[in-house]
Amino acid sequence: MADIAFLLLFFFLVTTTFSKDKGMKIVLPAESQETQVQKKNICHIWINSSGGVAIEGKPMPVGNIENEIKRRLAENDRLIISLKTDPLAPYKIMVDVMDEIKKSKATRVSLTAPEA
Repeated sequence: MADIAFLLLFFFLVTTTFSKDKGMKIVLPAESQETQVQKKNICHIWINSSGGVAIEGKPMPVGNIENEIKRRLAENDRLIISLKTDPLAPYKIMVDVMDEIKKSKATRVSLTAPEA
C-alpha cells in the first residue's frame, strides 16, 4: 500500500507542470545612468495612502487612466510616466494603475518613491 502511494506521489510530481507567471517586463537602468529631463516630458501620477489616484494633481478614476495617458502620448511622444505611490496605499490600486499604463502602450515609465 505504501509503495502504491509513493508511486502515485512520484507520478504526480513528475507529470505536473506549473505555469510560470510572466509578470511585467521591467528594464532597470544601470546605476550610473542619470539624465536631465524637461518638465514638459514628464507626466506625474500619484497614488495616496487611501488609494486615490491623481494625474498632475487632478483626481482621476483608475479606469480613465489608459485614455488620459494615450491622449498625452499623442500630444508628446517623448512623454515619461512618473508613478509615485504612498507606502501605505493599497497594493491592488498600484497594480491596477500599472496595468492601465501598460494598456496605454507607454514605454517610458518611472517608478519613484515619494519625497519624505
